[in-house]
Amino acid sequence: MTPAPTGPERGPRGTGLPGASHEGRRGTLPAVSVVIPCRDYGHYLPHAVESVLAQTFPDWELVVVDDGSTDDTAAVARSLIAGHPGRRIRLLEQAGAGVSAARNAGIAAATGRYVLPLDADDVIAPTMLERTVAVLDDNPDIAIVSTDVSVFTDDDPRGQALELPAYDQDLLLRQLIMFYCSLYRREVWQEVGGYAEDMRTGEDWDFWIACAERGFTAHHLHEPLFGARNKDDGLHVEAAENDLAVRARIVANHPGMFKPVTRAWARALLAQDERECLADDRVPDDILTRAADMDQFLRVVMSLQRTARLQHRHIRRLEAALAGRSGGAPVPGNPTTVP
Repeated sequence: MTPAPTGPERGPRGTGLPGASHEGRRGTLPAVSVVIPCRDYGHYLPHAVESVLAQTFPDWELVVVDDGSTDDTAAVARSLIAGHPGRRIRLLEQAGAGVSAARNAGIAAATGRYVLPLDADDVIAPTMLERTVAVLDDNPDIAIVSTDVSVFTDDDPRGQALELPAYDQDLLLRQLIMFYCSLYRREVWQEVGGYAEDMRTGEDWDFWIACAERGFTAHHLHEPLFGARNKDDGLHVEAAENDLAVRARIVANHPGMFKPVTRAWARALLAQDERECLADDRVPDDILTRAADMDQFLRVVMSLQRTARLQHRHIRRLEAALAGRSGGAPVPGNPTTVP
């Protein structure tokens, strides 16, 4: 695992703008640092930032990390900062290094005693910080607070709530039961050494297992306070497609947490050619059954994707039919034929 930076001086380039000071208006450090990595999601970023601005808990700072975007992410972030003077919002810019490196850089530059990672295409409910901060403030033996999730799409912002199980370390080793967007104490990140920067997907699961490995415990709130946007091109889709390889890498990163038979399976899988690692037909049935079972979240995500695609095709068929009835003129912006 790549060691985490230890201070802001090792982070990316920062932008000083009105409202972007490290300290609050009374000269005190914030309780919570919300860190948003963003790469080419400038069109989603305002929604994520607005959900932070809407928090009932006021003592926060927000660090946006532009991870080498080729779109207008930096300009959007600067506009949001300029539009909210007095709010503790900062923009950091770095060459594209991946979500783990961007999170690590943002947390290294942050000053809050608690950390909440938030991706640029997701949102949090207004009481997210209020409810999770209260747990950490009142329970010094708890290091992490997770919540249930509401999965939504661009077409259906109402979302579908998912109830996740209570925290259990043994269950965590078998499946991802905590989302990346969970509040934790800053010393957790420091002791773990940050997110594994050599993992493109599964880095959050790897991080939680690293926390358990070091004796940190979590508490789960059965409230859908985190909103996860479901898209066909999200990293969760890549994680599902690479499920076996992700699990094997996690086992290899934390061998002391797993049984010898599991470690042997991970070594065998990772020793293969990368393409063969990901081919289900090359994996024995018993290993596939144990290691590649789809978790509840991924099942719901795939179901939502299928529904969205069917609805899109149905709408296009209706538009084509209406165009035909109006004399064959196509509906502006839509094809007259449907695949």
